[in-house]
Amino acid sequence: MAGSLWKLCHLPTKTTLQSVKERGKWESKKEFILSVTGATIGLGNVWRFPYLCYKNGGGAFFIPYSLFLVTCGIPMFILETSLGQYTSQAGIMCWRKVCPLFEGLGYASQMIIFYASISYIVVLAWAFLYFFASFSGELPWTSCNNVWNTDHCVVINNCNGSANWTSSVNASLSSSVLEFWQRRVLNISTGIETLGNIRWDLSLCLLLSWIICYFCVWKGVRSTGKATYFTATFPLIMLVLLFLRGITLPGAIHGIKYYLYPNPARLADPQVWIDAGTQIFYSFALCLGFLTTLGSYNKYNNDCYRDSFYLCLVISGSSFFSGFAVFSILGYMSQKQGVDISIVAESGPGLIFIVYPQAITLLPWPQFWSMCFFSMIIFLGIDSQFVGLESIVTSVSDVCPSRIRKGYRRELLLLLICSCSFMFGLFLVSEAGIYILQIFDHYVCSGPTLLMMAIFQSVIIGWIYGAERFSDNIRDMIGYKPLTLIKYCWLYAIPLLCFGSFVFLLLRYTPMKFNNSYVYPWWAYSIGWCLSLSSLSMIPLNMVWKLAKGKGTIWERLKTSSQPADDLPAMSREIENEEASLTERL
Repeated sequence: MAGSLWKLCHLPTKTTLQSVKERGKWESKKEFILSVTGATIGLGNVWRFPYLCYKNGGGAFFIPYSLFLVTCGIPMFILETSLGQYTSQAGIMCWRKVCPLFEGLGYASQMIIFYASISYIVVLAWAFLYFFASFSGELPWTSCNNVWNTDHCVVINNCNGSANWTSSVNASLSSSVLEFWQRRVLNISTGIETLGNIRWDLSLCLLLSWIICYFCVWKGVRSTGKATYFTATFPLIMLVLLFLRGITLPGAIHGIKYYLYPNPARLADPQVWIDAGTQIFYSFALCLGFLTTLGSYNKYNNDCYRDSFYLCLVISGSSFFSGFAVFSILGYMSQKQGVDISIVAESGPGLIFIVYPQAITLLPWPQFWSMCFFSMIIFLGIDSQFVGLESIVTSVSDVCPSRIRKGYRRELLLLLICSCSFMFGLFLVSEAGIYILQIFDHYVCSGPTLLMMAIFQSVIIGWIYGAERFSDNIRDMIGYKPLTLIKYCWLYAIPLLCFGSFVFLLLRYTPMKFNNSYVYPWWAYSIGWCLSLSSLSMIPLNMVWKLAKGKGTIWERLKTSSQPADDLPAMSREIENEEASLTERL
């Protein structure tokens, strides 16, 4: 990716009178707040946090979650947002400004975003298909009279919900909801070896998703800021609506009790603490360059420190609140079917595309609630998707502004990225697409990758650039220094906790399986590791390249390439003061 950017920035061009467009700023603080809210409050808040809380001890899970929030989440959020605002540069150039030796960290984060944008948007394609299906007279997953149904199909709502029914489903029968998901939406193949045909209805939904994302970003910060007024607020309104409907249903209290009832014994399991830490990174979109890019559009004196605290509380609060909306419905569903809530509680796509559609069929006006739910899912995903695109395009534009910010080149670059991503995404809407998606999710956007990125970021700011110097930079912007606790978190807590979590995950590593049964072939695991290493390898490769082109001894090259740029605001003033004092002496 770094080589491609170098070629892009050094293409021969004809002499032109076109001027370089200004980078731009947010028109108001509201646009920044809404953009960050939309980017961070995504599907992970709905399908991951409530299930983790339920699985890992209910209310007791908030102990490790709060610890990681204070020691890692908030300090990292402040670091990334402040870094973008201070340098006025996105994910790549910000690191070149503060520590050129680790510029590869920026390339790594943008590659992760690119991989994630290819895979994450497929979930939106599925949601669009369910959303369009909601306009039918009868929801297609409520019956077994469709061409995709098998002889083993059963409508769960028509059954008595006894223990025998539960065991019979597991043994030989399949629900109409499950068959709609597996046989109509995915038409899932027997394995990744059998790629199968492209699902053309899904490919059209995928194309629609990319078109929406393109026009949300195509005018840069101007269109992104305006789009978030709707895309960031609408899903929250829908979440409140689903919550209000859920708590009025019989059995809702039963579900909420399962969600929150504390089980302190679970805290003895190290996996609970690891789940809490990785959830912080997922839900806060840390180490991906999102926050740095969005912060770079702030005015220099914006109080990003205070904003970060408020935003972290909003993100965590939305995760907590979504659990009530989810488990109130699951409690109603378990009571209606006469089964334990542990049978219906799921995480990930299973919650959104199997459990929740099943619960919707139990409600009056199921089409209306289906449209509400899947429109919420679509807008939750759209925000994160187009902010990721904005991060990539802004990062590339910052590397070579004289080449990109002219005429319609930025729009053409965005069109190129969207087109290439769509073409790659067609593999994920094939009959083996769900297997490919799991590889992307497991290896590219996984906990170990984000933990390594966090270790590098905290070490660079805390030890190489200097935590005290960075605190002074924040004071230069907002008028006061961050809490001393934040500085010590950059120096010690983040690298130590992330390194410990990283080692634990490596020691507990087991080969990925699909549905805990299908074992991938060896070459699929190889592809996954190549995807993972292709991003992280940008860090050492860039270091070698920087040192190779430097002058002097190895120590002199290391020292020179670790120095911040002279044109940073505080550095410029320091140089001016030194020159002034030198002039006075002369």
